[in-house]
Amino acid sequence: EVQLVESGGDLVQPGGSLRLSCAASGFTFDDYVMSWVRQAPGKGLEWVSAINWNGDNTYYAESVRGRFTISRDNAKTTLYLQMNSLKSEDAAVYYCAKARYYTGSYYVYDNWGQGTQVTVSS
Repeated sequence: EVQLVESGGDLVQPGGSLRLSCAASGFTFDDYVMSWVRQAPGKGLEWVSAINWNGDNTYYAESVRGRFTISRDNAKTTLYLQMNSLKSEDAAVYYCAKARYYTGSYYVYDNWGQGTQVTVSS
């Protein structure tokens, strides 16, 4: 059974930093592209970032590029998201997701974690 368990969400002040983790199990972790997707209150899902199987290629939404860093440790089957210079608009539930395939325009995900809450407020 595939399991994705996020952690690290917290309340942080604007300008602060957080590191999210996603512990994966039940599949061959390094066979898959992994992503972070977020959902702010009252809004739809927003793709944040993706990383290829060995971490050599990373991709970011324009809204987070230069502030967030995605990484993975295949030995620990864990995905990370380092978030710096956080803004109020970054507040959301953050999900890690396992990509099933890429259409050429977007990823299709077949497994999601339960999410971790990030609140950005002074």
